[in-house]
Amino acid sequence: MATTRNKILITGASSGLGEEMARRFAGMGRDLALCARRVERLDDLRADLMHHNPNITVAVRALDVTDHDAVGEVFGKLRDELGGLDRVIVNAGLGKGAKIGTGRAEANLQTAHTNFIGALSQAEAALSIFRAQKHGHLVFVSSVSADRGLPGAKATYSASKAAVASLGESLATELSRTDIAVTTLLPGFIATDMSANAGDSAALTATLDEGVSAMVDAIESETRRAALPGLKWRGIDAALRFLPNVLTDRMV
Repeated sequence: MATTRNKILITGASSGLGEEMARRFAGMGRDLALCARRVERLDDLRADLMHHNPNITVAVRALDVTDHDAVGEVFGKLRDELGGLDRVIVNAGLGKGAKIGTGRAEANLQTAHTNFIGALSQAEAALSIFRAQKHGHLVFVSSVSADRGLPGAKATYSASKAAVASLGESLATELSRTDIAVTTLLPGFIATDMSANAGDSAALTATLDEGVSAMVDAIESETRRAALPGLKWRGIDAALRFLPNVLTDRMV
C-alpha cells in the first residue's frame, strides 16, 4: 500500500527528468537529497527550490554513480543529513553509444557501466539503508527500450535498461512481502537534452511536463511496473514485449 515518503533521494538530479522530479517533490513539501556529477548545477537547483519552498530541506552532494564506494558513502551522509530516507530514485544514466564493433567501444562501455553497474551500486546502498530500517521505496528509471533490443547505436543503451528493468523485477518479487516497495518506470520518449541528442521521434515525444507528471504519479502510487506517459506508451510497451519479431523489427 502506498504511503507518504517525506525524505527522497534522487540521483542524476542536475538536469532533465531528475531535476524536474526534484521540482515536483519540492512543491509537495518533501525533503530532498540530490546527487549528480555536476554539483554546481545542484547548488543552483537547491537555491531555487529553497526560494520557492522555504519549509523544506534540500541536501546536495557530488556523486559519480560508477564509483561504488562513493555511492554508499554519499547515500549514508545524505540519510544522516535528512534524518532518514524514505525513497531512493535511481535515475542517473547515459544515453550515448555507437554501433558495436565500429571502434567506439568506450562510449558503449561507459553507458553500460553507468546505467546498470551504477544502478546496481545505488540499489545496494539504498537497500542497505531500507533493510536496516525495515521500510522504504526503491524506484528504478528504466526505459521502454528495455522491452526489445534496439539496433545500431542504441543497442547498449537498450541492453543496459533491460538489465535495470530485470533487477527491478527481481527485487520487487523478493521484497513483495515486506514494507520495502520497488517500482520500475519505463518511460518512452520525453523531451530532455538526452532525448534530443538521441534523435527520438518528435511525433512520439511527450513534453517534459507530461512525462514527469506521469512518472511522479506512478512513483506516488508505488506501482510495481509502469510504462509511460499515457495509453500510447502502454500500447507500445505491450507491442514490443508480446508481438513477434517479424512485426516489432519494423518498429525499432
